Amino acid sequence: MFWLILAKVLYLCSTKETINMRYIEFEDTISPERMQRYVLACGNNTRRAMTLYRYNLKLSQEMFTLISCFEVSLRDRINREMVGQFGNNWLRDFILPGGRFDTDPRVDGTRKIIKKAYEGLIRSNNYTHTKLLAEMEFGVWKFMFNNVQYRIANRCLLNIFPNKPTSTAQNQYDNTFVFNELNVINTMRNRIAHHEPICFGNSVCIDTQGVLDCYARMMRLFQWMGINANTLLYGLDHVGRVSSKIMCI
Repeated sequence: MFWLILAKVLYLCSTKETINMRYIEFEDTISPERMQRYVLACGNNTRRAMTLYRYNLKLSQEMFTLISCFEVSLRDRINREMVGQFGNNWLRDFILPGGRFDTDPRVDGTRKIIKKAYEGLIRSNNYTHTKLLAEMEFGVWKFMFNNVQYRIANRCLLNIFPNKPTSTAQNQYDNTFVFNELNVINTMRNRIAHHEPICFGNSVCIDTQGVLDCYARMMRLFQWMGINANTLLYGLDHVGRVSSKIMCI
């Protein structure tokens, strides 16, 4: 019995040492400052902190994949509507001299982004409308729904949401509503792109509710656009499952 107890103690000690060494190496790679929030959230349990960090990466991968699909779908719907309204090269035409984005200083930020991309494609003799679209960041599509740009585009862009509910006195499902929804999604996208954690709330507590809220907004806009998200994201959507695992760490 003594030897069995001794063997167990030695095993536990060696395992603990291995875990600690693994964490030291892990922290040295990731940085103590970055790992501090994870360690605090896990009650100073370094093993749990490493697990949480890895699951945060997994959740980030899952969300970024879905946001990418959403962004492409949104861009395509916007482009279809704008081509119908303004022609096959509408994005270029908007920033050329006398174009709709050239004559209003309130959209100067968007104009500069489009112009920089357009001039780069021209310099490389590589311009097509499709390539210019692909150069645009998510924020460009979001700002198409702010009040100024929405009006400049003849207030046509809500047409891309054929399944949008009718506004009521209590709930206005207008361009501002869409802008705010897209802003939440864009903020999440940027957090992930800049390697910021998405497994915390406003404190050091583990909380994936913000992710689930962003996910729900995307699913709603997919539905408003008439896109079957279940079909589009088949085999890709594991956000709920990974989120549940994080909350059990």
